[in-house]
Amino acid sequence: MAEVKQRHKIFQYTNSIQWQEAKKGILSSQDKPDIAIATPLEFLGHAGFWSPEDLFLASVNSCIMTTFLYYAQRKRLQFLSYTSRAEGILEMVRGGFMFSEVKVEPQILVRQDIDIQRAREFMELSEKNCFISSSIKSKVKVIPYIEAQKDRIDQENI
Repeated sequence: MAEVKQRHKIFQYTNSIQWQEAKKGILSSQDKPDIAIATPLEFLGHAGFWSPEDLFLASVNSCIMTTFLYYAQRKRLQFLSYTSRAEGILEMVRGGFMFSEVKVEPQILVRQDIDIQRAREFMELSEKNCFISSSIKSKVKVIPYIEAQKDRIDQENI
C-alpha cells in the first residue's frame, strides 16, 4: 500500500507601517485600505486611532467570527445575524504588559429553535480551531448567546 503524503500548507501575510508624527503611523497592506494607528492614550498616545491593543483584540474577535462562518457555511446552518463584543485584560505579568485574558461574546440569531444546538457546536469548534487564539498566550473565553427568531403571529388573522 502506497503511503499518502499530505501537503503542508503555508500562508504568508505581510504589511508595512510608515511613521507619520509623534506616536502615529499608517498601517498598509497590498490591496487593502490603510489604517491610521497610534499608541493608545493609556501609554501617552492619541485618542481616535486604532492601537496595537485594539488590533490584537480585533484579530481574536474576527477570527472567532470567520471560523464560525466557515463551519456554518460548510454545514449549511442558516442564521439571521452575528454580532460580537470582545474585551481584553492588559496587565503587568512577570515584569511586562500582556493580555492575560480575552473574552469574546458572540450573539447569534438563528431561524429556528432546532438550529440553536448546531450553532452552539459550531461556536465550540470556532473557539477550539481559531488559529489566532491558538497562536497567543492569552486565555481566550468564548461565551456565546444564541437564540432563535420567534415566529410572529398576525393578530388580525386569528
